[in-house]
Amino acid sequence: MSDKPQVTVFAARRIVTLDPSLPIATHVAVRDGRVLATGGAELVAQFGGRLDDRFAGKVLVPGFVEGHGHATDGLMWRAPYVGFFPRTAPNGQPAGGFKSIAEVVAHLRQVEISMTDPDQPLVAWGFDPIYFDGPRMTVADLDQISATRMVVVAHVSGHILNVNTKVLDKAGFSPDSNLDGLVRDGHGRLTGELQGPAVMGRANRATGDGGLLRALDVPGLRDYGRIAQRVGVTTSTDLANALTPDNVAALRAATNEADFPIRLVPAMRAREYSLDDGLARIAELKTMSTDKLRFGLVKLVVDGSIQGFTARLRWPGYHNGAPNGLWYVAPGELEGIVTAYHGAGHHLHIHTNGDEASELATEMVGRAIAAHPRRDHRHTLQHCQMADSGIFRRMQTFGMCVNLFANHIFYWGEQHAALTMGPSRVRHLDACATALACGVPLAIHSDTPVTPVDPRFTMWCAVNRLSSAGRVLGEHERITPLQALHAVTLGAAYTLKLDHLLGSIEVGKFADFAVLEDDPLTVDPVTIKDIPVVATVMGGQVFTAS
Repeated sequence: MSDKPQVTVFAARRIVTLDPSLPIATHVAVRDGRVLATGGAELVAQFGGRLDDRFAGKVLVPGFVEGHGHATDGLMWRAPYVGFFPRTAPNGQPAGGFKSIAEVVAHLRQVEISMTDPDQPLVAWGFDPIYFDGPRMTVADLDQISATRMVVVAHVSGHILNVNTKVLDKAGFSPDSNLDGLVRDGHGRLTGELQGPAVMGRANRATGDGGLLRALDVPGLRDYGRIAQRVGVTTSTDLANALTPDNVAALRAATNEADFPIRLVPAMRAREYSLDDGLARIAELKTMSTDKLRFGLVKLVVDGSIQGFTARLRWPGYHNGAPNGLWYVAPGELEGIVTAYHGAGHHLHIHTNGDEASELATEMVGRAIAAHPRRDHRHTLQHCQMADSGIFRRMQTFGMCVNLFANHIFYWGEQHAALTMGPSRVRHLDACATALACGVPLAIHSDTPVTPVDPRFTMWCAVNRLSSAGRVLGEHERITPLQALHAVTLGAAYTLKLDHLLGSIEVGKFADFAVLEDDPLTVDPVTIKDIPVVATVMGGQVFTAS
């Protein structure tokens, strides 16, 4: 009996490898979970392999890499979703589609009636008031749901909460509280809207629910793995995690399961720790990495969200005259944090939505490099939605990467044109073409659960730039299907410093593939989002998409 390792040769109608030495193949040989060779039918005889032709009529592309996702997506569905856009829950049930505050309140009143534990907070998520005419949600609206139970409605951006009086009292907020992020009406009264991590954190501690940042558990991670795998994802970030011992234990337990279908790359939230403790914690975490769980990213959040009017914009500011947004890290403090992590050799992923925040973060990275020269750091601006060519050129000079929120073009493009940025500036929202023209390595993302994870849809957004009303917003910022496929595979892997292991179908890399019914490079670009996902292959193991 031979001890020669088993080789499996997968056959397909077409394999898009993103390997410049053989861009298109029909067969890929896999051994020990890695790509042994690509080519044609000759691979079976060449390696004495077993032919697996179940995908003979399908198209293989590199496994999709969700470069900005949140694994809490798998936990969010335990709470009611109250979003404007309808979604499908992991159990297949329709959810959301609410068109007014009154509809949201009515739905949550019914949810509250069904709750049996009087002390359990009612926490809903996905609320998106920028679509609604009239006044914003207030504490009075949520007091209609319950005056005795804590009620929280989290905005889909993850940067704003609305709460009822019970939460305000439990969190210690009063009319005399002098805190940034406590929204007041024209008479100085608290409206129940909480903006930014400082005041949101107090509300979350009062309710015991962390919202988008809630504690992970293995069942929730399994659910996220299934959500991501069904749309072709084989690697996903969890791009804002406290990485507490309990969270790390859950991540390790889930990814150690033989049938867990994706690789996870968590990012440590730097602001959860003092500077010294954070530096020590990320160094410790790096020693725990495995093939399916990679530590090493550090996350900083500089500002809020554009649609929530909490992002920091340069002149002329918000199109509708709203005041500028919030600094989540004081500008005077940011330089020290960036310099410390950069100087210690770590890899920063920095959330910036507004162009003022992107400009500041870029400048701080430049100063850190001047203080501690270092090649190939790949510090990445996440979202970076309003960056223009000047910012991108600076980023290229400093060796930075960008991960643009392409889904935003569809979900909020019309609102940005009308309210936040105006019809001129909206043309360079998530400017993928400009980033590439300036030589900045590019990824694109969903920010799930802010928008649903689905790299086909993310590609579609970047290629077509269609708003929810069907308008093209910034035709000159469109990119090609090949550029978009690169951005959700090899481009995203590059921003994670994992491009030597995944992102393309090349010898030596993990055998991670998405199996599609058709080729996103040859179909009508308007149909890219509709190409069915048949299965994924992760480390040579097949997972069906059903």
